[in-house]
Formats: sequence, C-alpha cells, structure tokens
Amino acid sequence: MSVLLVSGGYDHQICFWEALTGVCSRTIAHPDSQINKLRISHSKEILAAAGNPNIRLYNINRGEVPQQKQNKSSGASNTNDVLTTLEGHKSNVTSIQFQQDDKWLVSSGEDGTIKVWDIRAPNVQRNYKTNCPINEVVIHPNQGELISCYADGRIKIWDLSYNKYSATMVLEDADNSLQSLSVANDGSVLIAGNKKGHCYVWDMPNHTDATLLSPLAKFRAHTTFITKLLISQDSKHLATCSADGSARVWDISDLNNIILKQTLDGHKRWVWDCSFSADSAYLVTASTDHFVRLWDLSSNEIVRQYSGHSKGVTCVALNDI
Repeated sequence: MSVLLVSGGYDHQICFWEALTGVCSRTIAHPDSQINKLRISHSKEILAAAGNPNIRLYNINRGEVPQQKQNKSSGASNTNDVLTTLEGHKSNVTSIQFQQDDKWLVSSGEDGTIKVWDIRAPNVQRNYKTNCPINEVVIHPNQGELISCYADGRIKIWDLSYNKYSATMVLEDADNSLQSLSVANDGSVLIAGNKKGHCYVWDMPNHTDATLLSPLAKFRAHTTFITKLLISQDSKHLATCSADGSARVWDISDLNNIILKQTLDGHKRWVWDCSFSADSAYLVTASTDHFVRLWDLSSNEIVRQYSGHSKGVTCVALNDI
C-alpha cells in the first residue's frame, strides 16, 4: 500500500481512500465518539484515532492478523481492526503524534494533560498536568522535546530527558487561544496560529534545542479562527486552515518575507485539517461540508474529491512515502 489516505469525522466513521480514484476501499466504525485526529505510523502498520476521551490504535494491514471473514463488498470493519485502546484522558483528545521509530505516541487533551504512551506495551509512560486545555502537542525533530500550545495563549516546551517543562512563552495577546502549531522537519522554525487568524513565527538558531527560540514575525493568515496549520515536509511552505472555509498556502522559504501563494476556496464550511504530500506538491483538506479534497498546488485545482462521510469531516492523514 504505497499511498495511505484516511479521514474521520462526526459520523464516527474512518474511511480509507484510494487516492487516485476517490473510491472508499475500507471503513472502520469508531463507536466511542467523533474522531478528532488521525495519525499513521511511520511503518504504515498502525492508525491512531483520537476521540473523546480515548485513543484507539487500529491495524492497517489487517490481512496479516488472523481474523474472521469479513464482508469484502462493503469494506466494513470487524473487531480485529482494533489493536488496543489507550485510556487516560478525561475529555477530548486534541492531538496525537508518533515518535519517529513508532516506539511511543504523544497526545494532548482538553483535560490539560500531555501523555506519552508506550506503543509496545500500551500504557502511560509520562503524564504532564497543567491547568489549561491543550490544543496541540508536537514532537521536536530531535525526539527529546515536546512543544505544546494552550487555550490561554501560552506555549510550553517539555524536556523528556529531565521529565519536566524547560521553557514557557506567553504571547502579547495571551488571552487569545493558540489553536495549532507546527515545527519544521529540520527544526529551524516553529509557527503557531490563534483563534483570531494570526500566525506567530519563531526562528530556532540551534535546531536541536527548542528552548532557544527567537521571535521573528507575526502575520494575519485569516480573518477568523485558525483550526490547523502545518509546515510542509520540505520546510518551504505553510498551510493554514480556517473557519472561513478556506485553506491557504504560504511561501516560508524566506522567513523575513512570508508570501501568500494561494487560497484554496473549494470548501463550503470550516476546514478542520490538512496534510501535505511527501513532495509538498499536493495538499489534502478536510471540512465540515462532509468532503475531503486533494489539491494540486501547482495549478490551484481540485484533483479529487472524496465523498462518503455522512457528517462533517474533522481530520485527515496522508502517508505517501
């Protein structure tokens, strides 16, 4: 399976898509709740689905696990899709990310906790508690630090070696919730977005130490709520999604001169999530309008529209490496 494209939403369904044809090849029922976030492991063996309040790990290569016969014509799932359920959060899980070797998973929640889970023997290895909802946590490329953003406008950096937070940043408009953040794959830049549509950019001169952050820029990406932002794998582009129904792509190759490259206007409601292709030539978006769309960023055109969800789509995951 060279290209994995997966989406989830308010209909409690996870859909696996054939990227080129737009056909839904498989569905998994997620009965616990809506699906807030999806992540594919680097090995392409595990799909993590964050809901309220649990995280479920699903088997992607289900044919390798002994199981009952299933209805191949419908693509419906059975219980052998579920590898394990990670229980510990008390409310919505807001973000998840696999460590680069898939040995552990980090999650954040509205309950104000960050949890580090051992995938090999599923349990909580670290549990960091705060008094504020956490909207996203990401793993620094050095794999030794976590960076999280909060509903009160703070950013915290956690040092896994010392098992505590090593730095806290409070923005000028600290009463404005930071909704999403992303760190470049080379560790050179951190960008966060808030509910007023502003993006904040920090340069990281020492790419292996997230605590050495230098404020670089602030710009207005949207006129309203940013739901998601993501730096491309080549670290040259930034995608921002918004409640205004659009996704935008920015050229960040020169951090002193960030330029809007394109506005993707095809969705009719909030755009909740996005994912770049490995070559940064395509972007996948998910929206409350029930659709997932694949965009060719060279032409600004919709290459494929994926239709199958009966309610709003909140998250999407793509692995085409």
